[in-house]
Amino acid sequence: MLDQSAFTNQLKNLVHEPENHTYLLAVSGGADSMVLASLFKDLGQKIQDSRFRFQVAHINYKLRGNDSDLDQKTVQDFCEKNHIKFHLYEVSEKDQKPQNSIQLWARELRYAFFKEIQEKEKLEFLVTAHHLNDQLETFIINLSKAAGINGLSGIPANDNNILRPLLNVSKKEIYQFAEQNTIEFREDLSNKKSDYLRNKIRNEIVPVLMETNDHFLENFRKSSLYLNQTKDFVQKQIQEIENQLTVFNQNYKILSKEKLDQESDFVKFEILKKFGFNQEEEIPKIFKAENNSSFFSKEYQLIVNRDELIFIDKNEEKGTPEEIVLIKNFDFSQNLIRINLVDDIENNEEIQKEFEWDFDAEKLQFPLLLRKQQDGDEFFPTGFSGKKKVSKFFRDEKLSALIKEKIWLLCDSKNHILGVIPLRQDRRYQADRTTQKKITVTWTEKQLIR
Repeated sequence: MLDQSAFTNQLKNLVHEPENHTYLLAVSGGADSMVLASLFKDLGQKIQDSRFRFQVAHINYKLRGNDSDLDQKTVQDFCEKNHIKFHLYEVSEKDQKPQNSIQLWARELRYAFFKEIQEKEKLEFLVTAHHLNDQLETFIINLSKAAGINGLSGIPANDNNILRPLLNVSKKEIYQFAEQNTIEFREDLSNKKSDYLRNKIRNEIVPVLMETNDHFLENFRKSSLYLNQTKDFVQKQIQEIENQLTVFNQNYKILSKEKLDQESDFVKFEILKKFGFNQEEEIPKIFKAENNSSFFSKEYQLIVNRDELIFIDKNEEKGTPEEIVLIKNFDFSQNLIRINLVDDIENNEEIQKEFEWDFDAEKLQFPLLLRKQQDGDEFFPTGFSGKKKVSKFFRDEKLSALIKEKIWLLCDSKNHILGVIPLRQDRRYQADRTTQKKITVTWTEKQLIR
C-alpha cells in the first residue's frame, strides 16, 4: 500500500539522509507524476529542513493540442498553489519534430532540459515517477530483445543520480492514493492507442497476463527483486574477474588478452561492454585481430598489443596538445643550454629510458618545438647512412601502437626533424668538434608505470 511513510522509507533506501539533498521532479501531469509531486510536497512539510529542496520541471510537447496545454496548466497550478518553483519547456517551431522516432526525440529533449535545470539550480537528483507497471512493460520489451540479465532486471531505482522511488508501486495503488488524497491529474488518452510497442504491451499483453493470476503483479515484483539481486551478485563476480585480468590501471587500462580469451563469451561481453564494445559480433574480431589493431567505441580506443588489450579514454586523450614550443630563441651570448624532458613512457624493452643529445645551435632555426608525427615525415637517423620515413622507422623498430602515440618529434621552425624522442637523433644537426654554441637535450624517465 502506498502512503507517505512507505514512500519516505523507499526514498531512504535510495538516498542516504534524503532530507539533506536537493531534487528536480519530472512531472507530466499524469496520475503517477502528480502523486510523486504530492508525496514530495508532504515530505517537505513534514521534515521542515532547509536543506531539503525540490523543484518541478514540465515539458509541453505540443503534440496533443489543447490536451497538452491542460496538462501544463495542471502541473503549473499545483506548483503555484504550493509555492514550488516551476520550470517549463514549450516545444516550438525551432524544435524540429522527426517524422519517426517521436519517442526518442522527446526523451532526448526532456533529459537535456532536465540537465540544464539541474546545473543552473544546483539540484543533485532527478526524480521520475516510473512505477511497477512500467517495470513489467520494460521486462517484456527486453525479453523480446534477448537483453540478458541486465535487461530483464529492468529500470534501475537509482541510476546516475536519477531516482525512481515509485518503482515498486503499482499503477492501481497510485490511482488509489490519488483518489484518497484528492490529487488532481490528467489522463493521456494517447496511451490508449496501441501504435507504439510499449502501448501495445500495456493495452493488449499485460491485461491477459493479469488474468492468468490474481497475484501476477505482486509475483512479478518479487521476481524483479530476485533478478536485481542476482544481477548485483553477477556484477561483483565480473568485477573480481576483471581485477584479476588487469595488468595496469593508471593513465589507461590494460587487460590480459590471453587470460580474458579463456573466459566464457558472457564474461568477455560483460567486461568489454563496460568500455562501449557491446556488439556481440565484434568480440571475436578483437581476439583474432593482428598486433597493433585498433577498435573504437564512443568513449574508448582499444589497442591490441600482443597479448594485451589496452583501453584508452578518448576524452582524456583530447587534452594532449598537438604542438609544444620548447625554446623560442637561443641566447648566443651563452655557450650551452640544457633542456631536460620528463615524460611518462611505457616501461618495456621497446625503447631506451634515457638519452642525452647534443645539437649545434648555429645549425638550427628557432623556435624549437615538440609535435606529433605527421604523414610524410622524414629524418636522417644516427646509425643509418641515408634518410628514413618516420613511419617506416616505427615499423622497423616494431613499436606498439600505444608507444607510437606517446612519441614526440623534436623540430625547428623550418619543420626539420631534429630527433624522434626518445628513440633516435637526426645526425645532420649533431654537435661535433667544431661546435661552439651547443644545446643539450636530455630525457629522463618520470616513472615506471608497468
